[in-house]
Amino acid sequence: MATLRLPDKNVTLRDPSAVRQFLDVRGILHERWSADRTLPVDATNEQVLAAYDHLLKPFMDKGGYQTADVIHVDGHTQNLDGIREKFLREHTHSEDEVRVFVEGRGFFWFHKEGIEEEVFALLCEQGDLISVPANTKHWFDLGDPPKVRAIRIFSDQAGWAPHYTNSQIDRRYRW
Repeated sequence: MATLRLPDKNVTLRDPSAVRQFLDVRGILHERWSADRTLPVDATNEQVLAAYDHLLKPFMDKGGYQTADVIHVDGHTQNLDGIREKFLREHTHSEDEVRVFVEGRGFFWFHKEGIEEEVFALLCEQGDLISVPANTKHWFDLGDPPKVRAIRIFSDQAGWAPHYTNSQIDRRYRW
């Protein structure tokens, strides 16, 4: 179940309908998927994708997505510090960033500008699907200890390359 925090306003939302309404207004898709498939601890990426194909295929067809893969990061991942640093810096992508959390949890941080600047974070856990719209300023915290297994969904993997803002706002916020 996703939890949303607005640290500058000292507000935390846990009610699913309140979280969804908050994100909907900002154009961020969040859904709860049934992530109840039993997978072996050492499940391959292909086994993960096959277990969720019944949900992935209709979602991908509807959204025009072309491919999916699996990312798995934990305390044993090689170059963990480098991966963490890459995710923790505020950036955008030229296409939507879509993730389905199969295992573990992570924190998506958003920096929305406009009439009122706003920074908020969404704790995503097993069963959460999130779609960060293209060109949305955000960063991702793997948590401590890090443990994330998520399905990544793409229109074009080249569009997922990060474009760093170098704002350093990401340094001011942690869960």
